[in-house]
Amino acid sequence: MVLEILKQGMHKPHFGTDGWRGVIAGEFTFANVARVAQATADHWLARPGADTRKLGVVGYDRRFLSEEFARLTAEVLAGNGLRVILTPVPTPTPAVSLAVRDQGAVGGVMITASHNPARFNGYKLKASFGGSADTGTSSAIEALIDAHPIRQLPFDEAVRSQRIIVRDLMPAHFAAVRRLVDFKAIAGTKLRVAHDPMFGVGAGCFDTLLAGTRCRVSTFRGEADPLFGGVNPEPIPRNYGTTSSWLRRNPQDICLVTDGDADRIGGLDGRGNPLTAHQIICLLIEHFAANRGERGRVVKSINTTSMVDALCAAHGLPLQEVGIGFKYIAPELLDPAVLLGVEESGSIGYRGHVPERDGIASGLWLLELLATRGRSVGQLLGELTRRYGPHHYDRTGLQVPVGSAREIEQRLAENPPTRLSRSPVTQVVTLDGVKFIARDGSWLMLRGSGTEPLFRVYAEASSPERVQQLLAQGRRLVGVVSV
Repeated sequence: MVLEILKQGMHKPHFGTDGWRGVIAGEFTFANVARVAQATADHWLARPGADTRKLGVVGYDRRFLSEEFARLTAEVLAGNGLRVILTPVPTPTPAVSLAVRDQGAVGGVMITASHNPARFNGYKLKASFGGSADTGTSSAIEALIDAHPIRQLPFDEAVRSQRIIVRDLMPAHFAAVRRLVDFKAIAGTKLRVAHDPMFGVGAGCFDTLLAGTRCRVSTFRGEADPLFGGVNPEPIPRNYGTTSSWLRRNPQDICLVTDGDADRIGGLDGRGNPLTAHQIICLLIEHFAANRGERGRVVKSINTTSMVDALCAAHGLPLQEVGIGFKYIAPELLDPAVLLGVEESGSIGYRGHVPERDGIASGLWLLELLATRGRSVGQLLGELTRRYGPHHYDRTGLQVPVGSAREIEQRLAENPPTRLSRSPVTQVVTLDGVKFIARDGSWLMLRGSGTEPLFRVYAEASSPERVQQLLAQGRRLVGVVSV
């Protein structure tokens, strides 16, 4: 049945850092998803990319009602004359992105709110090249919301007429990530690999990928739970409590952690000690440059550790800094001169792969590193610290009045602190939010979140104590307390 939508008084969805996200049954409703899907179809049909077909790809995660939202999206796209490939089961975002590129689709939609709390769902847009859609595309689709009546083809009818094709995208994705790495080297080891998918779509991926090898895989928190066990499915240390406890009782070589839609990577060292995304990023850059002898430009988001700068300088790798959001990195990965694209959130993209972050590929790259070096994660991290110095990092989220984030950023940029703790501020960067860099190399960054109603404060320094001092200074500068 075609949805009749009353426009008056209805919220207009807005695309942030990575797609449109909202509270389920609040902003994120069937009516609003239909409106956005119609606008997406209007844009794709009006501005198809070169060498694309009238085809869209739709996937979804394990969140509450994600399958139903994905079906509705597919029905609206099909109702507008597009053919649609729809995943039959919850599927990692990078598998959807890969299908968009390899099938010559005009674009893709992934129904997911990634790492956000369970009450949220979201609508990620994928461009025809297989990466996150840029701001221009998102803005164009926003402008088309309610421009035309919703056209919807019922699901069963669409399947019968092959306007909607239900297809499992994971086998092709698994084959692609196996080809990326030295899979033979991984397969020949006896690595004990733990995987914590945080109740998300990554569950079972490493069991399948490493089946038939000498590796032993232990997966936990792998069952479907739309409440994600009471934590946000975000691969950061504070969410690793039960995982860390299990590892202390059952030591492994490494524990890989993927987020709700498996496009981001986190981890623990196998003994229950959490790894930050920054440490994982630096381990991989060192692996690509020192062990694999690869060269190319590294693209990093502005809130990523400055150890990346030291690594790139040591290995002669050009470094480019961009704003926060993989939509700024994805287009750069289309350039074969780019080796890696990395973000503080655990988002990593690779040359020779789809221009998209991929937590499953990142996990395999970490296993290749261990297979190549034959050393423990702790030993490898120790080597990095000895070569490039200690880099400690943390962040916090602040609750601020709705709509005040940009005003706060402007105030801080115009009235920067003269010191970070005891070290003079030597640089103020306003590429995205506002970042203060001190003479001693420490830095403090403040920015309104593009995906949550929060104000983010990030800090890096040479000791954990100094990091906490900087975060406290950030809270004072903003004038609110952490949540």
